[in-house]
Amino acid sequence: MKKKVMFVSLGCDKNLVDSEKMLGMLGQGGYLFTDDETEADIVVVNTCCFIGDAKEESVNTILEMAELKQSGDIEVLIVAGCLAQRYQEEVRKEIEEVDAVIGTTAIDELLETLDEIYAGKGRDHYQSLGRIPLTDGKRVVTTGGHYAYLKIAEGCDKHCTYCIIPKVRGAYRSVPMESLLREAEDLAGQGVKELILVAQETTIYGEDLYGRKALPELLCSLCRIEGLMWIRLLYCYPEEIDDGLIQVMREEEKICHYLDIPIQHAADPVLRRMGRRTDRNELTGIVNKLRQEIPDICLRTTLIAGFPGETKEDHETLLQFVEEMSFDRLGVFPYSQEEDTPAADMPEQISEEEKELRRDELMALQQEIAFSMAADMAGRSVTAMIEGKLAEEDVYVGRTYKDAPGVDGFVFVHTNRELMSGDFVQVKITGSNEYDLIGELEDESAE
Repeated sequence: MKKKVMFVSLGCDKNLVDSEKMLGMLGQGGYLFTDDETEADIVVVNTCCFIGDAKEESVNTILEMAELKQSGDIEVLIVAGCLAQRYQEEVRKEIEEVDAVIGTTAIDELLETLDEIYAGKGRDHYQSLGRIPLTDGKRVVTTGGHYAYLKIAEGCDKHCTYCIIPKVRGAYRSVPMESLLREAEDLAGQGVKELILVAQETTIYGEDLYGRKALPELLCSLCRIEGLMWIRLLYCYPEEIDDGLIQVMREEEKICHYLDIPIQHAADPVLRRMGRRTDRNELTGIVNKLRQEIPDICLRTTLIAGFPGETKEDHETLLQFVEEMSFDRLGVFPYSQEEDTPAADMPEQISEEEKELRRDELMALQQEIAFSMAADMAGRSVTAMIEGKLAEEDVYVGRTYKDAPGVDGFVFVHTNRELMSGDFVQVKITGSNEYDLIGELEDESAE
């Protein structure tokens, strides 16, 4: 009888790509999949450890699955991903039900790991953080089929003082372009219409392999793939955004006029302590240039509230910057004190209560900006990609080019017409509800 595997993928979209690749390997190896833990023979937990909350979720999930192993409901429990890479010894010591631990650069050894476990020779699998695990075969797309993430690089060289990623993912390594193009063509062949490029940093893609920033070249090649309609860029470090990238975004119709630019702060003293490569004036210049060169661009950013040593004046500077820049999309995280990072040992750590207060103040300001922007969309026509339908209502849920899945808003489309997930439609916006837009099909609005 073929074994059934339940996969639990935690953390970011980059981790999700790893999970989908491992699912593809399992499918090729003859394993079956299930979402029901009562049917599973094997459970694989792909973990995250980026911040404290992510670690807690990963540990709790492993413990929950360990109970199933202890009771005999499942046969095998494997732990993979960032927490597995960072805390191998702790996982092994504290959770004896775990049969094997797989590091971040050894995910292509999952089938071998399972063979060893069933042969009674289970062992952990780790490889050098300098390698890229290139997996053969089709990914199992778990995002609904009409959009998918393309991870173009591994690791990071920035070494921001708050971040553990270089220690668990290694130095920056670009995936060879030919491999990415094959993967993208395969995804398009599976029906994917929106391709979302991700990495710890996408903007320096190719520097290590080709001696130059090759992201514009990669984008142009991806735009030639039949079936792809939207190509979206996430995680573009501000100091690396150059004229070549801006030009290709202007010229290639498939590239969404959307950039995710993680800036983390705007007060120069905090930026220096974070180890960031920009100051406030440079950030202002980059945002203004993008809006001048691509007037309809949608800009998203993320901020950290309550970084060690952040004064009230620094916080006020950040509030002022957010108000001045009026980002279309913005998320704020309270600083998480991560062991083995320089920031964890910095003096003037700020209380959890104060960090959350500062986070809430920033989000309240951004809420006003975002709600106002959404209200201003009334009367406009937008292209939306349909994602699904509200149960028992003639209302479909879609996204515009301004909305990345999982982090941004939706457009709710009222129509009696039958639509399918992945359809692109023209929508006349009739109103808004907080972050989300409300509309109807444009050709019906004229009736």
